[in-house]
Amino acid sequence: MPDGRAPGSPHARRRPRPERPSQRGRPSRRGWPPEPGRPRPERPPRPAPEPLREGERPAALLAAVVVCVAVAVGVIVSAATVKDLSRHGGSLPGAVFIAAVLALLAGGLYQRRYWAVLGFEALLAFQILVVSLALVVASTVIAAAGCLLSVALGGWLFWKLVRVMARIAAGER
Repeated sequence: MPDGRAPGSPHARRRPRPERPSQRGRPSRRGWPPEPGRPRPERPPRPAPEPLREGERPAALLAAVVVCVAVAVGVIVSAATVKDLSRHGGSLPGAVFIAAVLALLAGGLYQRRYWAVLGFEALLAFQILVVSLALVVASTVIAAAGCLLSVALGGWLFWKLVRVMARIAAGER
């Protein structure tokens, strides 16, 4: 070769590939992306969520209230029954504070307050992340199954509460 490179070596020059017909001029089977100059197809607008009726509490909202109350009671009972709580990394005032916040959240959820649903969803998102990380270090099949169940139930409740939030917000407008 004139440039001193041996044929077959990784540094040898390759022949240019033959030109293929361009795909750009042909529309895809789905019609996306649109051809230049043509307007994008419009999706029909989603219907606005129906506001909650007077006294209506969807099942997901009631499930969130039950979860809040159950966790608040569980925190108080466990703090009261564990001996030497500080040795386990807790304190009675801390447990009372957490239980009070959860009770306040449960009351707000029951009254269909937007801030309460948003706060509960934030706690659910945190729970899903922490349990997902705990799944990485699960040492038994039962622990892994418990983590997966917790993530699945928390994710389901989170998803259902998104619609409830939209319906609460629609009633406030």
